[in-house]
Amino acid sequence: MSTAQGARARARIEVTAAIKDEARRQLAEQGAAKLSLRAVARELGMVSSALYRYFPSRDDLLTALIIDAYDSLGESAERAHAAVAGAGPLERWVTVCEAVRHWALGHPHEYALIYGSPVPGYTAPQTTIPPAARVGLLLIGIVRDAHQGPGLAELPPVPEDLRAESARIAADLAPDLPSEVAAPLVAAWAQLFGLVGFELFGQFHQVVEEREPFFRHAVRGLGRGVGLR
Repeated sequence: MSTAQGARARARIEVTAAIKDEARRQLAEQGAAKLSLRAVARELGMVSSALYRYFPSRDDLLTALIIDAYDSLGESAERAHAAVAGAGPLERWVTVCEAVRHWALGHPHEYALIYGSPVPGYTAPQTTIPPAARVGLLLIGIVRDAHQGPGLAELPPVPEDLRAESARIAADLAPDLPSEVAAPLVAAWAQLFGLVGFELFGQFHQVVEEREPFFRHAVRGLGRGVGLR
């Protein structure tokens, strides 16, 4: 790469980062539904046509922000998990869940973008799926390690009307795990983000005061619910 090409590439990276930073600022002030490329361009002193060379539409910019948020959350969870790699499965599970909560509390507007109300008129493309799956795959990996190592606690049998669905979920997400684990795993994943959302969006106000120990107790229960000893 020539010096000129390298300079252009660096300039593009810097401008892209500035656009996304301004977009995040506007998300914090107005919410995702009101995000506007024209407003971002105006705040950066750019003409709209110049910004369109980086993000052809508002949806392209939203997608970039969503992927960044999922990746940031995933990296935080993976980093926390790596720090306790030698611990037992249940403690690793709790550590990952706590990392999700800490990230959300530190990035409330980005959390709202990926786990809050859908943005009217926006449909997330397939490119958002791998980053969105990072936390879920990490939790599945912990359960897999437990299954292959010390073993999972015996779980209640799957109800007759859920057996086919549980088998389908297991085949899609973790075919090497018992099908009895599939439904509790999905439920635990949903409850984890429900707990975080309730705290972040104010539903625990005047209900739960000691939120950190409450959260730790709750997610430990979720871990036991998927068979972690």
